Amino acid sequence: MTRKEYNKCVDLYSDRVYRFIIKNMKHHEDAQDVVQNAFEKLWLNREKVFFEKARSYLFTVAYRNMIDIIRKVKRIDWVESVPEQIQKSKSKTFELRDSINLGLSQLTDTQKSVILLRDYEGYSYKEIAKITGLTEAQVKVYIYRARKKLQQILVSVEKAI
Repeated sequence: MTRKEYNKCVDLYSDRVYRFIIKNMKHHEDAQDVVQNAFEKLWLNREKVFFEKARSYLFTVAYRNMIDIIRKVKRIDWVESVPEQIQKSKSKTFELRDSINLGLSQLTDTQKSVILLRDYEGYSYKEIAKITGLTEAQVKVYIYRARKKLQQILVSVEKAI
């Protein structure tokens, strides 16, 4: 990969990778670090990575780095915040985006990642499998279960309003 191709990758994919990571992590500084790390690794491996494969490479590196950070930091405090959010939703209008974010916060890390890669970023099952290290069948199962859980959550939030 040339310097020009690398710069084009930064222009094309930095926002996408950041959006994917921020949806999973909710901490801007950590998400920026993950994205920066992914692009740093791309630069260091620029001779091995073809321009056509850079997008997949970036998402894979960012995903794995994000999982490492989540495991180290253990900032999963959504269990305590969900009841508060549901209580607040009774007193004010709950927008669809807030409902979806609430639902996403209740999914497992793997479910959240695969559903965002599929529905938000538009990756194929095969590409998601490669990024996450799962089999295609596992990806389909995780997506199916995540969608069912989101559906249940959205219905319960709607009833609570």
